[in-house]
Amino acid sequence: MTTTGEEHAAGLCGPWWWARWRSAALDGGLAFLSAVECGAEGIPFAQDAGIPPAVGIVFGVLAGSVLLIRRRWPIAVVLVSIAITPAQMGFLMGIVGLYTLAAAELPRRIIVALAGMALVGTLIVSFVRVQQDMNRGDLTLGDWFVPFASITTSLGLTAPPLLLGLYVGARRRLMESLRERADSLERELQLLAERAEERAEWARGEERTRIAREMHDVVAHRVSLMVVHAAALQAVARKDPEKAVRNAALVGDMGRQALTELREMLGVLRSGDGARRPAPVPLVAVKVAAAAAASRVAEGESEGPCLSELDELVGQSAAAGMVVDLSVEGTVRPYPAEIEQTAYRVVQEALTNVHKHAAGAKTHVRLAHRMAELAMQVENGPPPEPASASAARLPSGGNGLLGMKERVLALGGVFVSGPTEAGGFRVSAVIPATV
Repeated sequence: MTTTGEEHAAGLCGPWWWARWRSAALDGGLAFLSAVECGAEGIPFAQDAGIPPAVGIVFGVLAGSVLLIRRRWPIAVVLVSIAITPAQMGFLMGIVGLYTLAAAELPRRIIVALAGMALVGTLIVSFVRVQQDMNRGDLTLGDWFVPFASITTSLGLTAPPLLLGLYVGARRRLMESLRERADSLERELQLLAERAEERAEWARGEERTRIAREMHDVVAHRVSLMVVHAAALQAVARKDPEKAVRNAALVGDMGRQALTELREMLGVLRSGDGARRPAPVPLVAVKVAAAAAASRVAEGESEGPCLSELDELVGQSAAAGMVVDLSVEGTVRPYPAEIEQTAYRVVQEALTNVHKHAAGAKTHVRLAHRMAELAMQVENGPPPEPASASAARLPSGGNGLLGMKERVLALGGVFVSGPTEAGGFRVSAVIPATV
């Protein structure tokens, strides 16, 4: 199990130059063993050099204790071991020093040069020592044994620690590289997660806006017509009972249509929900579900208003007392579902605004089928009476024009609205024929 760079850095809490306390304890133990070894080897060195044994012991202890700084200054440790090689001491320090030197982050030329010096020094000392033993008669082998023993001893004391250090150093560098890659990957995943959360939040906001827009279009138009018919019903209830009955039937029909559309919208929102909220769905499943929903819309499975229902829409406004006419230009042809729904909702909301703000005003609805676009315009004149605009007391949330503009701009179209010179109001929209 590997650790990331932050976890690795958090574990570096040793004293001085040591990364960990156990590393300090290990180096302290090795330095103690090296000091004991060199101190013991200092006694015969003192006898050969003709100096007091105590001086040889102190010299050996001091030289062996240099191993304590092997992690901080490995070059110094190797140089000291080479320097005391002629005194035939510091074998442990030489082995550990070469290993530390090879594993350290140093240029290869320095490692090769110091290893070569250690090899040559050990070779010379081994050659002299074996030759002395041969001359004293301790060894009675042939002359070939001197170079063989010296070469074998020097290689045995330098090659294994050097190769092991190179291997450990390469492995350490590989682990550092893998740890850096893991850190980089973790940062990238975190960044992707943040971006995915931002996209999800944006998508939720867009979906809330779309649902609010649909609810506004459905409720505002139907309820506005219901209020207009209810006001007319109140006015003619005693004078013309038959007309009152017709108005009451229209109010009921519009209420049922509004409920039907609301149920359809709520059914879409509740689709896939059971008696209780399901467990969180993975991101892949959400993408698959979104793609499936998009394909259903593209194939026409999603029900919604279309341009063929404009006659009925205009007829409902006319039945509510509005003087309105519909004119269609160009060759009628089918469009993608989202284009027809957007065009229908623009006309619907424009007529609703006429009921709210200019009741009784003469209104013209124009629809133009052009080669590469679909254009629509709803224009009303001034109301016949200034007080008629608020006679029905219809509330206005101020979201109608904003919703129309959002729908048209989402399809890459152009939306313009504003008052006319005659005192009326005009709503115009142009939508590309393809999306």
